Amino acid sequence: MVEPPLAPATLPPNVRVYAIGDVHGCLDRLVALHWAITADLAARPVAESVLVHLGDYVDRGPDSAGVVWLLTGSVAPAVTRRVDLRGNHEAMMAAALDGNARAADLWVENGGDTTLESYRVPSEALVSAWSASVPLAHRQWIKNRPLLHREGGYLFVHAGIRPGLPVARQLPEDLLWIREPFLSFPDKHPLVVVHGHTPEAAPQIRANRIGIDTGAVMGGDLTCVVLESDRMRFLTA
Repeated sequence: MVEPPLAPATLPPNVRVYAIGDVHGCLDRLVALHWAITADLAARPVAESVLVHLGDYVDRGPDSAGVVWLLTGSVAPAVTRRVDLRGNHEAMMAAALDGNARAADLWVENGGDTTLESYRVPSEALVSAWSASVPLAHRQWIKNRPLLHREGGYLFVHAGIRPGLPVARQLPEDLLWIREPFLSFPDKHPLVVVHGHTPEAAPQIRANRIGIDTGAVMGGDLTCVVLESDRMRFLTA
């Protein structure tokens, strides 16, 4: 069997991380990828398995409500731990459902109308009707997603980090929205950053970052990077 390629960082022994990129309402792909992780765990058991979703569960795709229903309930992979990070689309949704008119306009302009439709409420309805149509458990879950997660030599965030700043001083706006100067930054960060947010045709592997938004909602794959020891591999749906 061919050994997986070297990864840009390492994890402790007997720990495996599955990190999934931007879902954007593609429920069928997320379910398929969860089952692929289940099969992978059955074929390659490990003492500790961690599933990290990198955010942007909602907007643009066909079934954002279904994705949130799935993630607020039971989820297929029988992993040891699961972390569901916040993306910029969850941030926009949470602000819009809190009644922020400016955030509501921004959210609808960026695909929030499809999320509202998946909850069976027209985007033309009053903002107060939006919040009433989304279950409280979903609203609380959306609002309470963490912004980052560290595992071994990796930092998992939605968009990236501001180069030159310690992790503890990173601003939520950058963790959720940054592209440049993060994407083109050539030097080391405190940790190798695993992120989504910026769609590419294939995973982006750099010495300082791994980008895994491969444009599922635009006809590309939904990608999961599998990190273990000093190696990496990929699952797609």
